[in-house]
Amino acid sequence: MLAPMRLAYVVGTRPNFVKMAPVLAALRRRLPGAEHVVIHTGQHYDRELSEVFFEDLGLPGPDHRLGVGSGGHSEQVAKVLRGVGELLAATPHDLVIVGGDVNSTLGAALAAAQARVPLAHVESGLRSFDRSMPEELNRVLTDQLSDLLFVHSASAIDNLAREGIAPERVRFAGNTMIDTLVAMEPRIRAAQAAQRRGLEPGSYLLVTLHRPALVDGPALAQVMAQLGRLGLPVVFPVHPRTRRALGDAAPPGVTLLEPLGYVDFLSLQLDSAAVLTDSGGIQEETTFLGVPCFTLRDNTERPITGEEGTNTILGLDPERIADIPALLAARAGVRLDPPEGWDGRAAERVADELAADLEGRSLARA
Repeated sequence: MLAPMRLAYVVGTRPNFVKMAPVLAALRRRLPGAEHVVIHTGQHYDRELSEVFFEDLGLPGPDHRLGVGSGGHSEQVAKVLRGVGELLAATPHDLVIVGGDVNSTLGAALAAAQARVPLAHVESGLRSFDRSMPEELNRVLTDQLSDLLFVHSASAIDNLAREGIAPERVRFAGNTMIDTLVAMEPRIRAAQAAQRRGLEPGSYLLVTLHRPALVDGPALAQVMAQLGRLGLPVVFPVHPRTRRALGDAAPPGVTLLEPLGYVDFLSLQLDSAAVLTDSGGIQEETTFLGVPCFTLRDNTERPITGEEGTNTILGLDPERIADIPALLAARAGVRLDPPEGWDGRAAERVADELAADLEGRSLARA
């Protein structure tokens, strides 16, 4: 008699949890007899960026905690590689599933490749074409190592083809991050996070910034100065990395908050006039919700959010923040439909493909 299939889901940061929760739930329904092992790398260890998602998203508690913690790109990747590698060496696994582009993603992908365990990558093929970004290196390398690559846009398919990825390894599934948003939308709408903080819906700018290009140099002070002159209430939940650089100082009109749980943050996002961000995932959330988004970066790995959504790339230029009120006025009343596959059923499509692949390999071994 064959042993039950064993699947490992590697998560470690906020985007990982949001993308992987629906995949885990769908595969648990699709393969109830399998062992579903959750490995939490601990790349995000602040409770509001980590543990709260197990509560808000209904994830089962992790089976393994690696405690990677903070550190540079190479250090975090190495710790995840070692930790996941030891788990895969100790117990045979049939599949490792990773999502997104964080250091935990690449570390787990390398561990799976070294252990010769098949690897599935959810959210493959995104490219900013900026190799100075650690996330871009993580994306490119993880895709090269993956056996099955799940994409959510046509441009991702084109990117993978240019990099020599065989088309039979690529599957269009849609956006699993949107699955989580759809499932949680009733709670998000009922949360009324803005009203609880004395904010009028539709009246404020929500800000989230964490990337080194903005946080680790003089640009952050320039951003804060521009936000103070905006003439629009600003709400800024501060990432721990940003807090270390910023401290507690903020100009009048800018309210700094501690990191928020998923439901409260999406509630603030839903009721905002617009969002200013450097986050890829927030570009996608705002596209689905129809909330104008302004991205303070020179590029995006999610061009579909500008082509079919609400996203405007401002460039890495804090002075462009002053343009936000005029840009908002110009797009008043515009509402676009979400892209194809951003429909709350992407994880089911991922689960169907993975279950068929696993069952086929199991039959071949029988």
